Amino acid sequence: MRRSLPAVLLFVLPLALLAQNVKAPAAKATPSVAPAAIDLPVRKVVLYKNGVGYFEHAGTVNGNQRVTVDFTSAQLNDVLQSLTALDSKGGTIGAVGYNSTMPIEQQLNTLALGLKDYPATLQVYQALRGQRVEVTGAGGALTGRLVNIEYRKETDKNGATSEDHYFLIVETDAGALRTAEITDSVSVRMIDPTLEKQFTSYLEIIASAHDQQLRHLTLEDRGQGERRLQVSYISEVPVWKSTYRIVFPRDPNGNATVQGWAVVDNAVGVDWDNVELSLVAGAPQSFIQPLSQPLYTHRPMIPIATVAQNSPITHEATETVTVQSEMMNNQLTAPAQIPRNMALAMKAAPPASFGVAGMEGMGGGLGSGSGEGYGGGVYRASDTIHEGDVSTNAFDDFFEYALTLPVTIQKNQSAMVPILQQELPATHVTLWSDTHPTPLRAISLENTSKLTLDSGSFSIFESGEFAGEGLLDPIHPGEKRLLSYAVDQAVKVRRDDSSQTRTLHHVAMHEGVLVETTSSVTDTTYTVTNAGDETRAVIIEHTRQPRADLDSDVKPEETTATAYRFRLAVEPHQTKELHVREHADIVNRVQLGTQFQNGDTLIVVGKYSPALAETLKPAIDAQTALADLSAKIDENSEKQKTLADDENRYRENLKALKDTATAKRFVDELNQAEDAIEAARKEQADLEKQRDAAQAHLDSIISKLSFDSDLDVVLSKTGTRD
Repeated sequence: MRRSLPAVLLFVLPLALLAQNVKAPAAKATPSVAPAAIDLPVRKVVLYKNGVGYFEHAGTVNGNQRVTVDFTSAQLNDVLQSLTALDSKGGTIGAVGYNSTMPIEQQLNTLALGLKDYPATLQVYQALRGQRVEVTGAGGALTGRLVNIEYRKETDKNGATSEDHYFLIVETDAGALRTAEITDSVSVRMIDPTLEKQFTSYLEIIASAHDQQLRHLTLEDRGQGERRLQVSYISEVPVWKSTYRIVFPRDPNGNATVQGWAVVDNAVGVDWDNVELSLVAGAPQSFIQPLSQPLYTHRPMIPIATVAQNSPITHEATETVTVQSEMMNNQLTAPAQIPRNMALAMKAAPPASFGVAGMEGMGGGLGSGSGEGYGGGVYRASDTIHEGDVSTNAFDDFFEYALTLPVTIQKNQSAMVPILQQELPATHVTLWSDTHPTPLRAISLENTSKLTLDSGSFSIFESGEFAGEGLLDPIHPGEKRLLSYAVDQAVKVRRDDSSQTRTLHHVAMHEGVLVETTSSVTDTTYTVTNAGDETRAVIIEHTRQPRADLDSDVKPEETTATAYRFRLAVEPHQTKELHVREHADIVNRVQLGTQFQNGDTLIVVGKYSPALAETLKPAIDAQTALADLSAKIDENSEKQKTLADDENRYRENLKALKDTATAKRFVDELNQAEDAIEAARKEQADLEKQRDAAQAHLDSIISKLSFDSDLDVVLSKTGTRD
């Protein structure tokens, strides 16, 4: 997000300054006294849709002044990554520091006890093994060193066995081993002062965990005279939410009162007292780096060498974008050129009071502005939005709601703040889509305000009562949108089976490429029945066919990227039909030749007309001859396989019969089989040469074929209605 900055000195605080508190050297004669630190309150908050917030603390400083800014430990990494200081009159930042604490786990590791956070009782006693203790409450007092702690099985008078009896084993000063069961009346006191100090330190570390959630950043600003200091940073915050109320008057006038609210949560641990609040519907790129944690990494040992360096690169500048609103009857408004990096300030049109007429049945107006259901946050404006109370700024791909009146939301509380109150054109319709074939009650809402309606939920109120609710995507100024909120049970829509006819109109071939031009005509009929007592304005949403143009007498009221929207006025207890016809021209290119193995295409094309059959006859004959040769080659391969099997069988028989008279007969058969195999191999080689020649001949004919023919051949006709 880009904003204009005053002509001030900018200090981007390095991590080195944040990680330590560097003090200015004192004069030798008289030591300087550090000025008292003052709080720098938050004055501006900008919340984004991706869960990031921009916070700006501002105040007046005089001379050398120390200021403090409070934030939570969860914000620390974001603060270290983005903290920026601005001094309006050229002051310098002498030091920046914060209360950085070592993680509890690391602090506990410095103690000899070896106890972790949340230890079990058994672990505490095990940490005391070998130490001098005094055990009282189990008979006489025992003084000595703790040897061990163990549990034993105990059997009661009913024979039940338990394992929850623990005993301390102590070596007394007299050298005897004594045991004492751990009960509520037994106490163990550490005698060694060093051990007792270690245990006290352990408890202090545990107690300090409660203070680690709040961080105090101290910044020393050095300068002369009175100046304004501004400190800003980003932080993770809950996502703000949009919600709308759309209220229709009892007497329809073509408009509805649209009331917008934003639900805002303050979860950063600092009060927002009279802050300037802005809500941005955008998601700038943001991430978290663990800058607050020490990081060590393995450094490999490598030989000294000359390493190639990467050259810096630049990126192309963004171009201006054109914003267009899709209006009724597929007409587009004149495009508005919005240069990136330039803010367009737009004031909201004067709205009506937040106490909406026609809501008597719901307890009056909708907007006290309090956040009782969200934690009691308070919006410190009146219950009425006046002209200029909310403005929008368009920048980059985002838009912003800027509230001119200050807002107060205490920490860990939430609030609802109003962002819109205006009458907008809205009419009731029934929406039916072939992708979601359930008739829905909907409104056609046109955003004639200067504000962009952000995505969120909405509720519909008609005649003073709740009528339904739904979700909306962002609606920019000048856009119209359908918003569905309930099922319309009085309207039934039936889509008849569509009929599709594919007709071949043109065939051409040049340099081995066959080009077929066909047309596809699709007819669809919708039957709409209104069983209600009032006329229904029904919108049929017909999915657009790929690469098809509308060829119907009736024109759509609206066109989207994926559908046509047709409006029908259906009288009570009446039925109407809608006929939609689409036409698409399809061009199909086929590369012919023996290497593409699609020679059958020539035979299919030759059947379209006698003239084409005559033109393609040489190629078809060549293709047939090639197919015959391929079949002979396959037949010869099978023959060789059979002869080889016979030859193997004869050899196996000779091995079994050896020198008998019968063996001589198999020798003759073996010789004949070998001669037949040799002849088949020679025939195979000859056929392959003929096939290669036939392939070359066919490719030559195809490459020289050239024709261009107009046709009118119906290729397919499906789904035809009687």
